[in-house]
Amino acid sequence: MNAEELLQRLEKHGVTMEKMLNTAMELYVGGEHDKIRKRLERLMLRYLDDMNIQSLLMAALLLEENFEVEGDPVNLVADELIGIDIAEYIGGKMALFNFFYYDTRKPGILAELPPFLDDAIGGFIASCMTKLFEGGCDEQD
Repeated sequence: MNAEELLQRLEKHGVTMEKMLNTAMELYVGGEHDKIRKRLERLMLRYLDDMNIQSLLMAALLLEENFEVEGDPVNLVADELIGIDIAEYIGGKMALFNFFYYDTRKPGILAELPPFLDDAIGGFIASCMTKLFEGGCDEQD
């Protein structure tokens, strides 16, 4: 599987690169929005090619397709665990805190997604944003 194939699977559930970027930028505070957005897209595509991220996102997709749950019950924690694993894999503990910020605010597409996908995509977005800024914002475009 590659990033394009994974994005096609996600798109069947309403998750597109454009919507993920919009969601990420909704909580971004700072300047150079176009530059940051382009860098974020490249970073997201790189991680969408990572087999571990693919596995975790596919797990969320398969759970959405094959596991019936009403709403987002408080005793369901597997969805949070997927988001946490994605966040920590990409961006470590800092991304974990960013994941919880995105998870409580539910910007953009996160408010529309069912429980497994909202946490998986939230963890992915939050960790990519964290990774983008962990070394500063001086990468050349």
